[in-house]
Amino acid sequence: MIKRRELHECTTLFEYLSHPSVFPFVRHKATSADEFMFMTKQIMEEEERGEVISRTITDDYGMPIGTINLYDIQDHAGFLGTWIGHPFQGKGFNQKAKNLFLEELFYQHNINTVFLRIKKHNEKSIRAAEKLPYTMNAKESHPALLEEINAGAHQYELYQIPKDLFYMATAASRFTGEEEEQAM
Repeated sequence: MIKRRELHECTTLFEYLSHPSVFPFVRHKATSADEFMFMTKQIMEEEERGEVISRTITDDYGMPIGTINLYDIQDHAGFLGTWIGHPFQGKGFNQKAKNLFLEELFYQHNINTVFLRIKKHNEKSIRAAEKLPYTMNAKESHPALLEEINAGAHQYELYQIPKDLFYMATAASRFTGEEEEQAM
């Protein structure tokens, strides 16, 4: 479902990235497969330096369908960025990938808070973020950060995923799932 980034995936991922339903919402806007490969190399180097954590999202057959990343890591926190190719949107891959990635971030990389910065006109991503049981609106808890990210031309909504809330929400869902299995 998620795996470390590999350069051989770039051509396939670029095809998905360049779709009009995806391209406006990605952080790194490559205009060619070569440019996307160069950007991917840079991200892999940044990961070696601890500045970013980047994974490829795969379908059920292990084929690359998108990426999920934690950018701007400082003080055990960072910003989540994710995109999925148009043919795979709405099929549950995004939520599964987020759950796996968040587990990795919180339990293997000592991250305590993940922020989501979503453009105000990106209604699909806002709805997706608000569906997650462990996501909180961060406008009141982090007003200075909200002001900082909205200082430019784009306006954003700010959400946060605290490690403890993620743990409680996922533990509760595992417990509920176990109860349902035992009842059968």
